[in-house]
Amino acid sequence: MTDTNEAVITEALTVIDKALAQMMSRELVSTGEVTDVLLDVRTLLTTPAKTPTPA
Repeated sequence: MTDTNEAVITEALTVIDKALAQMMSRELVSTGEVTDVLLDVRTLLTTPAKTPTPA
């Protein structure tokens, strides 16, 4: 389970870093774009972990 949590956190950080790089180069950022990024991060952090099914 810890590996799954770490994978989700890593993915969230990737999304954040990508969005920050895009937004830092702009003077204005729309609220819609900020909302999209926050929703993406929230989705990644709240998606239930996949549990392996017993064979």
